Amino acid sequence: MKLAYVSSQKQGETDRLLTELADDLQAGGLELRGIVKEQGYSAVYENGCDMYVRVLPDGPSIKITQDLGEGSNACRLDPASIVEAVARVENSSFDDIDLFILNKFGPEEIAGRGFCTVLAKAVEHDVPVLVGAGVAGREAFQKFAGGMAESLPDDATVLRNWCQKPR
Repeated sequence: MKLAYVSSQKQGETDRLLTELADDLQAGGLELRGIVKEQGYSAVYENGCDMYVRVLPDGPSIKITQDLGEGSNACRLDPASIVEAVARVENSSFDDIDLFILNKFGPEEIAGRGFCTVLAKAVEHDVPVLVGAGVAGREAFQKFAGGMAESLPDDATVLRNWCQKPR
C-alpha cells in the first residue's frame, strides 16, 4: 500500500502542485484517476472559496461550490457537485492505472463521505494514492489511512519522484 499526503503553508500551493504534477505525469504517459483543482479559474470571491475541479484523466470540470452571495462566510461546498465528481471518478476503470490523486481531503472526507469510498477502491486495486491535506485534513487523513500515509514536502521534484517510484 503506497499512500501519501502533501500540505503547504502557502495558500493555494498544494492545489497548484497537484494540478501541475497531474499534468506532467499524464504528459509522461502515466494513467491517473481522481480530481485536481482547475487552475485556470479565477475565484469570484475574495476568500477564494469558489472553485472547479477537473476529473482525471480528461475531465469534465465540475464547479463544486455554491454561489451564496457576496459577504457570505458560510461554507460554499456544494454536496451535490461533490457527489457528481465522486460518481464520475468511481465509475471509471481502476484497472491499469498508475496513481490516484485527490486535491484535498476536505470536510466531506473528514465526515466519512466524499471520496472516502473511492480512496478505498484505489487502495483495494493497489493503486498509489496522493492526497492534498490542509491543517484539518492531515490528522483525519492519517486516521483514515490507519497511520500508514507518508507525509511529503510541498516540493514538485520530491512529489514527482514519489509518484514514479515502483510500488
